[in-house]
Amino acid sequence: MNRTPATALRIGDWDVDPVSGQISRGGESIRVEARSMRLLLCLAERAGEVVGVDELLEQVWPGVIVTSDSVYQAITSLRRLLGDDPKRPTYIATVPRLGYRLIAAVDAATALRVPALAASGGASGLSRDAVPRTSPRPAARALLVGVALIIVAGAISYLLVDHQAATQAGKSAPVVTTMAPAPKSIAVLPFLDLTDAMNEEPFADGMTEELIGKLSKIHGLQVSAPTATFYFKDKQMAVADIAHSLGVTYILDGSVRKSDVALRVSARLVRADSGFVVWSETYDRPLNDKLAVQGDIADEVAAALARLTD
Repeated sequence: MNRTPATALRIGDWDVDPVSGQISRGGESIRVEARSMRLLLCLAERAGEVVGVDELLEQVWPGVIVTSDSVYQAITSLRRLLGDDPKRPTYIATVPRLGYRLIAAVDAATALRVPALAASGGASGLSRDAVPRTSPRPAARALLVGVALIIVAGAISYLLVDHQAATQAGKSAPVVTTMAPAPKSIAVLPFLDLTDAMNEEPFADGMTEELIGKLSKIHGLQVSAPTATFYFKDKQMAVADIAHSLGVTYILDGSVRKSDVALRVSARLVRADSGFVVWSETYDRPLNDKLAVQGDIADEVAAALARLTD
């Protein structure tokens, strides 16, 4: 299936337009980060086939030195955007120790390219010069103005209702601060569940809350509340933008993976103004007591960050 990156596709129920960087379904449109879009197109190019992690790294991250964790994280984000359940996938299936396979139907979505036809004269073959150029009558102008006013009023009403609904659901965005962040301030973003079965999200969320609790006990360190940081769960945003919204200097994030009898928790500290990772660590623990694992790792991370920000 040889398609250029500019070709629109239909993948399952989604219309995918690489030019605009959006996927849409049933009137819903979602902006897709450029690298996630390249990953989706790479899988679509080999639909039905297993694509290995190394090949994905080469195709999606050319010339960039990253680890397989980047693929796991990107696949996780892509699944969430598509509304795919990793336990019962309809889009992206994990093939253990081999890679990933796009199992949804892939077709050329030529309907998305209709505007291009109009720009070149339309499907009928008529040129723009062949179309009569007449000025709209007063009645037509009045009708157009009326329609425009209705559209504007509807858009304003939608925004107001949508904001009210989001506020009532507790999902309104944190207020963006314009003050300079305190030098010793940090936000812990929700840890990612990167396990193959994607069934450790409760542990990952618990790890996040445990870290927030431990870090808040460090004298002089300002820590964003969970209600603020969990707003950014599953959202594709730059670290600098999140830090600016929360008014913090540092961002702590991480992931959870699992082998047969052990959990691996990775954590990293990023300085928002530079985007550089200033500290990172990986912790391997047995699966015998998950609560003890959360507390143990949170204690070690808190101790490390206390020394680092002292």
